[in-house]
Amino acid sequence: MATKDSLVTMLGRANVIDDPKALEAYAENHSFDLHFKPWYIVKPKSAEKVEELVKWANKTGTPLVPVSSTGVKLRGDSVPSVPEAVVVDLSGMNKILNVNRQHRMVVVEPGVTYDQLNAELAKQNMVIAGSLRPKAGQSVLTDVVEAVPRLNPMIQWNFFDPLRCVEVTWGDGTRMFTGEALGGPRDLKAQWAKQQWQVQYMGPWMTDYYRLVTQAQGSMGIVTWASLKAAVKPLIHQLYIAEADDLESLEGFVYKAMWTRFPDEIFILNKFQLASLLAEDYDVDELKDVLPPWIVAVGAAGRELIPEVRFEARSKDLIDIAQSFGLDLKEGIANVPGRLLYEKVTSTDKNEIYWKDDYEGSHQSVFFLTQLEKTGLFLRAAREVAEDLGYPTENIGVYIQPKHLGSSYHMEFTFPYDPDSAAATARVQNLVDALSVAVADLGGYFSRPYGKWAGIQLNKDAQSLMALKRLQGIFDPNDVMNPGKLAV
Repeated sequence: MATKDSLVTMLGRANVIDDPKALEAYAENHSFDLHFKPWYIVKPKSAEKVEELVKWANKTGTPLVPVSSTGVKLRGDSVPSVPEAVVVDLSGMNKILNVNRQHRMVVVEPGVTYDQLNAELAKQNMVIAGSLRPKAGQSVLTDVVEAVPRLNPMIQWNFFDPLRCVEVTWGDGTRMFTGEALGGPRDLKAQWAKQQWQVQYMGPWMTDYYRLVTQAQGSMGIVTWASLKAAVKPLIHQLYIAEADDLESLEGFVYKAMWTRFPDEIFILNKFQLASLLAEDYDVDELKDVLPPWIVAVGAAGRELIPEVRFEARSKDLIDIAQSFGLDLKEGIANVPGRLLYEKVTSTDKNEIYWKDDYEGSHQSVFFLTQLEKTGLFLRAAREVAEDLGYPTENIGVYIQPKHLGSSYHMEFTFPYDPDSAAATARVQNLVDALSVAVADLGGYFSRPYGKWAGIQLNKDAQSLMALKRLQGIFDPNDVMNPGKLAV
């Protein structure tokens, strides 16, 4: 039987927490999924301690739930789904282990945030491609491992870019490097001394093991560092915006722009999602009256080699392509400068209330992968379900993001609601449940299958589900890694 004393002996008294208020805080999240208060919170400070902790969990049969980000928990993946679990808080492992300007590679621990990493990268005129306005305490490593879409899909030469190599302790307690990193000594400094920079994700041998930890919600193992591909920071940049009355009017331009590989950032927002992003500087309801129904934002940039020439050429080409589809790319719309929108989407949200919660107090999101030409089907389905349940369709936020050079598209619906109203909460819960089924029926792919989405998505393919369960049985034979997630 596991005891607190054994954890204290392993990690030190200051790194084992059982304060009731702290335990309650680690159970709070935005999801409607079943969750439990953790038994303890532990804060290991090294990969060696993580390995020791996982082996202890196997001996004692104690579930572990890894957490790297701080602040509000937006989904149910980082809270216990079973009782008497130990939350493994990795936010204190927040070292930037290496920055290599020549190869544009960085190596980070799980607690490193976007603000921390970009401040360090800025010293060498570099930047990491981010997601849409993450919270201030968001772990970069978790964001990338969970394949949260990047604003710049042009840097994704495979689906999981910018992720390359990782160090992982699997659920059975085995600690290993993946990809190119496994080819050298199990010592990063020794590898760097030999000019090995953990660039190639492939392997070891014929298996890309890093894929097993991606989108897995910590159910395979615990990642203790990851190498990420960074980018040179633009010297000249402009985010252009084009407006449209309907979603379909933007499809041709987005496909052609992606084909040319000219943009940096490129994404689509409806007016409510755009107004929500700008709520810190504008009144959302007032913006809803003046903003166009839809916008596409596209970035043009010039970097170190002939930046002015490159920026001018790409800007002119993108403007010409937009005009060929009846769109007018501008540097701003409705008194909203493109530079302000760029600042909002690329910076972290440091406000006390997360930006998606600001309008009503809380929110729920439904997101999945599809193709751009099919997004209209899902939009109509979302509106129909919302109307049937009495949810105001004008308050639905929509965000569409190309991924992996445009090979797929992330589509996300956001539903703000008042968490203090039982009726509003029940309505949104029913809305999310009904829309999730409708999305699956229309062919939407829940690539990040949180909560009920796991059952919806994985039950479509019995063989894949069987294979996933067998893999989990190999890498986590005693089911100690975040049990209740994925292949349940």
